[in-house]
Amino acid sequence: MRLLVFCLLLQLPAASQDWPQFRGGARLTGASAAPAPAQPKLLWTWEGKEAILSSPAIAGGAVYAGNEAGELIALDLATGKLRWKPKLGESIGESSPAVADGRVYIGDLEGALHAVDAASGRKLWSFATTGEVKASPVVAAGRVIIGSYDGALYAVDAATGKPAWSFKTGGQVHSTAAIDNGIAYIAGCDGVLRGIRVADGRQALEVRIGSYTAASPALEGGRAYVATYDNEILGIDLAGRKVLWRYEHPVRKFPFISSAALAPGLVVVGGRDKMIHALNPATGKPVWQYSTRARVEGSPLIASGRVYIGGGDGRFYVLDLKTGKPVFEYEAASPISASPALSQGRIVIATQDGRVLCFGS
Repeated sequence: MRLLVFCLLLQLPAASQDWPQFRGGARLTGASAAPAPAQPKLLWTWEGKEAILSSPAIAGGAVYAGNEAGELIALDLATGKLRWKPKLGESIGESSPAVADGRVYIGDLEGALHAVDAASGRKLWSFATTGEVKASPVVAAGRVIIGSYDGALYAVDAATGKPAWSFKTGGQVHSTAAIDNGIAYIAGCDGVLRGIRVADGRQALEVRIGSYTAASPALEGGRAYVATYDNEILGIDLAGRKVLWRYEHPVRKFPFISSAALAPGLVVVGGRDKMIHALNPATGKPVWQYSTRARVEGSPLIASGRVYIGGGDGRFYVLDLKTGKPVFEYEAASPISASPALSQGRIVIATQDGRVLCFGS
């Protein structure tokens, strides 16, 4: 028995360092307690031919991402070597993989959600919606939760792909669902933040935010943080069902596509105003800002006291979390709209010219 317990304990650190879905976990905080390189070095590059807008997921020593050729790519995290690359549809856009129980899930622009065997790349099943799927899947309670441009949020059985329920909203569902305590939160194109019960698909919460929203909500401490197309970042009290604060830059009026990353005392978001914004989560007041050379549509990752983020200027930035001062910059020479992923001390990010980059110490 002692030997069994010891072996299980040895397995825990590797599992805890995975980044198995968009934003790292079901609450979409974009933060990790796993160690990350403070001064990253490029360890390997995988060269593809098609643009990658999909943010990588990392699980079990493999990196997964979709490309515009409709392929789901699996790479070895240690070496960057290709494991498999099946073609699932005509094109995969921003939908990012989710990995759970030996399966990889991803949506495509033809409106399908696919499940693939993580070890072999063999397609297991597909579920069709009637609109583009740009949202990323999230797995909870044996179900895959996914939004579609047909205006619905769907739950399908993770093992079989059979539909469990669907909830119709008033607009396209671009954002990925953030899940906490059995509730899936989506901020859609109908200007409403909704909470939908994973168990039965019934609405449990509605907060009118009055803005078209492509970014996904991030959840922490009973609050949701979400950025909008109306140039704002919002802090929302979920229990009180009300917007607590709205932040808008006093001069630069540009939409936010980036989803927030959360750390104690900070909400960090990239903007189309070419800036990275860090706000006080209690008040929405700015703490620091950092200017890049082009719009920032990817979402930040927070780990080891650093902010990691790619920009439309083709640069990968590492900033000090407390001050926003740059500590590292890498010229990728291609716009980056995907978000970084972290596992086993390595940061992985993809570029619009089809490359996957891996950084470590």
